[in-house]
Amino acid sequence: MDKIEKTNAMRLLDRAGIAYEALNYPSNGEAVDAAEVARLLGEPPERIFKTLILLGSDAQHSVCVIPGPSELDLKAAAAGFQIKSLSMLPVAQLKPVTGYVRGGCSPFGMKKPLRTAVDVSAAALPYVIVSGGRIGLQIRLKPDDLLKAAGAFYAPLIRQAAEPGRG
Repeated sequence: MDKIEKTNAMRLLDRAGIAYEALNYPSNGEAVDAAEVARLLGEPPERIFKTLILLGSDAQHSVCVIPGPSELDLKAAAAGFQIKSLSMLPVAQLKPVTGYVRGGCSPFGMKKPLRTAVDVSAAALPYVIVSGGRIGLQIRLKPDDLLKAAGAFYAPLIRQAAEPGRG
């Protein structure tokens, strides 16, 4: 296997002594959705967690890490951060705020640490996979190690599935 160039996310994990596995997938430098990442890595989609950057009503940035197939519940996320509301950060502001590009945004190793919540569903999994800080690179690690690396906490962040037979 080719040697993987270290990203800020990987360097942070190395410094913290957190065990992880770096996983490459073919990308052509273009962002793909979590379902495609799961397919390319041969992993269950619910183990691929996406990193979403939001702006709070308190003018602070927040990070929500949720299962790829799921949709963020903005009200639940705001409650988790104990603020009135949250909105998605415009893509054009992603790199200036985090240092990462869309499709390569890791929940740790950003320009500066941001308050971060990980969906509670991660706690029941043996491992999760998050962006490694570059398109085409993912990191597999234990959920509690993700919390440690990101200075995060668990919170209910996703919309509940529709009742059977609907969407």
